[in-house]
Amino acid sequence: MTPHFIDTHAHLFYKDYKDQLDAVLQRAEDAGVGTIICVGLDLPTSEASIALAERYPHIWATVGVHPHDAKDAPGDILKRLEALAAHEKVVAIGETGLDYYRNLSPPEVQRRLYRAQLELARSLGLPAVVHNRNADDEVMSILMEVGHTRGVLHCFSSSPEFARKALDFGFHISFTGTVTFGNNDNAAVLQRVGLDRVMVETDCPYLAPVPHRGKTNEPAYVRLVAEKIAAICETTLDDVARITTANAYGLFAGMNGS
Repeated sequence: MTPHFIDTHAHLFYKDYKDQLDAVLQRAEDAGVGTIICVGLDLPTSEASIALAERYPHIWATVGVHPHDAKDAPGDILKRLEALAAHEKVVAIGETGLDYYRNLSPPEVQRRLYRAQLELARSLGLPAVVHNRNADDEVMSILMEVGHTRGVLHCFSSSPEFARKALDFGFHISFTGTVTFGNNDNAAVLQRVGLDRVMVETDCPYLAPVPHRGKTNEPAYVRLVAEKIAAICETTLDDVARITTANAYGLFAGMNGS
C-alpha cells in the first residue's frame, strides 16, 4: 500500500504549472501525495488558492500576505483576509512572517502585518503559516506576545535549539527539499527533536529536493523529502508518512471538516 503524504505548503497558482496542473497533480497522486495545501502570498494568490481548492477536492487553501509583499498590502487587508478565511476550504492564515534576508519590505512594515495576521488567526481559531528567514528572535517574540500557539514554522532552517523552543511553545515545524541539501542544520534538528509535530512540504515551485535540485519543484517530490527524513531519523518511510500526515490533520483541523 502506497504511503499517504500531505504536501502542507505548495504554491500551485504560479505560471510554472499553467496548462499542466492536472499532470502535476496526477504525478503527486502516483507518489502517494493525497492532499495538498495551496498557500497564498497576497490577496490575488490567496484568491487563486481558494479557486484551486474549489476545483480540486484534495486541495485546501490558506490566505495571507508574505513579508515580501507586506509593503503593498492595502489598508483594509485584515478585513479582506477575514472575509476570504470564511471559505470552507481555507484552513490557515498565512503565509505571514518576517524575512530579514531579502528585506523586500521594510522591517517595521513586516512586523506590523505579521503581528496583525497572527492576531487574526487567533481570533478566527485558525493556525498560522509562518515564514522565517534570519529573524528567529523577533518571529518568536511576536508569537509569544500575541500568544497564538497554533501554527507552523514552514521551510524550517533554524537551529536545533530554536526548533525546541518553537515546539515547546506549541508550534509545528515543516521541512522542504532543503533537508536533502546537506549544507544546513535540518538533519541536526530532526536528530534532536524527532518527528514531534514535524510535517513535510515542497514550497513548490521552489526548493526541489535532490536529485531535482535547481528544477521546478512539484508536490510529488514531497515523497523525497519524507524519504530523507526517514533516513535521518532511522525509521521507515511508512512511519514518516503516518506521523507527518497525522500531524498535519491535527494542525489544519479544517481538513477534517471541523
